[in-house]
Amino acid sequence: MKQSTEDRTTGKIHEIRGAIRQKAGELTKDPDLKADGAVEKVAGKVQSIAGKIEKAVGK
Repeated sequence: MKQSTEDRTTGKIHEIRGAIRQKAGELTKDPDLKADGAVEKVAGKVQSIAGKIEKAVGK
């Protein structure tokens, strides 16, 4: 699998996991879990964007 495709896929997985953790933190009123989920979600978005940029550049 190309690196750009792998980055986009992995990024999407992190986005989803982060969203789930963030929601779980909201439901359980656990601010640490909510914050960790938000961070993972943003990191996933960044990784997905990096994959898109790599694809556009042609790496």
